Amino acid sequence: MPEFITKVFIFILNNFLKTGMIMKTCILLIVIFFSCQILPQSQLENNVDIAYQNAKKGIYWSLNNIPESKSRLKHDLIDKDKLYSTIQIVKEIDGVKIISTGFNNSTEVRIKIYISFESLIKDGYIKDNKADRETDTTKLIKKQLKKRSKN
Repeated sequence: MPEFITKVFIFILNNFLKTGMIMKTCILLIVIFFSCQILPQSQLENNVDIAYQNAKKGIYWSLNNIPESKSRLKHDLIDKDKLYSTIQIVKEIDGVKIISTGFNNSTEVRIKIYISFESLIKDGYIKDNKADRETDTTKLIKKQLKKRSKN
């Protein structure tokens, strides 16, 4: 490929020098140089955008699939032998932590969000049931507080 570009460059330079178009040749070379520099940046930006979209798909899937009984859930979104997103849902005290990692080629984008149970109920993602909010962590903390208060 570099030999081809060199031959084309020499051919163009010889033709322009014969016709007295040195200034146009310089302008053409500058345009070619800068267009070659912009192309890799736009490709990187495109890969990051696609990975970000895949991470958002993982967030949307997570919001619609919050487990009622489990305190943790890990899931991969795979289609046509291609990994699009890896999702972790962790129930915390009074809320949920969702970590979604989107992939595109070798690009990886991670989104981490924290949502309270009140927001999830208000937005309709879960039903209002206090028993569902009682995770193992909450039960453990309540036991420790009772032990401390007895002592």
